[in-house]
Amino acid sequence: MLTVIGNLKGGTGKSTVAFNLALWALMNKRTVLAVDLDPQGTLSDVIRVRNEEGYSPVLDLTQSLDEALTSADRYQEIIVDVGPSDLGTMYAAILAADQVVVPVPPSQADVWSTHRFVKKIQELRGDRAKPEIVSFINRADTHQAVRESDEAYGALTMIQGMRVVRARLSQRMAFRRSFSEGLAVHELEHRGKAAHELDALAKALLMRERR
Repeated sequence: MLTVIGNLKGGTGKSTVAFNLALWALMNKRTVLAVDLDPQGTLSDVIRVRNEEGYSPVLDLTQSLDEALTSADRYQEIIVDVGPSDLGTMYAAILAADQVVVPVPPSQADVWSTHRFVKKIQELRGDRAKPEIVSFINRADTHQAVRESDEAYGALTMIQGMRVVRARLSQRMAFRRSFSEGLAVHELEHRGKAAHELDALAKALLMRERR
């Protein structure tokens, strides 16, 4: 399955999500290819750190959509990180995808941006069923008294044509450490809250019946 992690806005944490999802799938006995199509190259940077540190398992990486599509029969999961600074490449990846996953920080501006992104994906796919559009709250509030995450979730459920999963990733230090150290959150803190959240999200996104 080819999964695009994308958003029209920068700074939504998509590279962190792509890295952690790819390693989760790899450690759950899937064959996985990570694809970095963002000109910023953040996903490539963190995988390079991982390789330099000699961590295993090794995560395969390409920066070419054509190479990813040519190699599709060798991988069960292809996780693609795309950025809004190269819309042509983003749109090409969306058209090739089985699902587009949209990480949404809990703010009204991000909800508005997601609505625009959903409309664009629907325009690109036309009458086709794929890609499915899926979103979740990323960088959620951890304090129970703060309601922005729940409010943003409610707003997302009002956007037609998009599935919103209940699993969310919170604003946790483990996700920042994950990137700086080249390790997934479940490698850093196997029983930690971040690892638990990632496990729930990955199961919601990657463990559904194959389409």
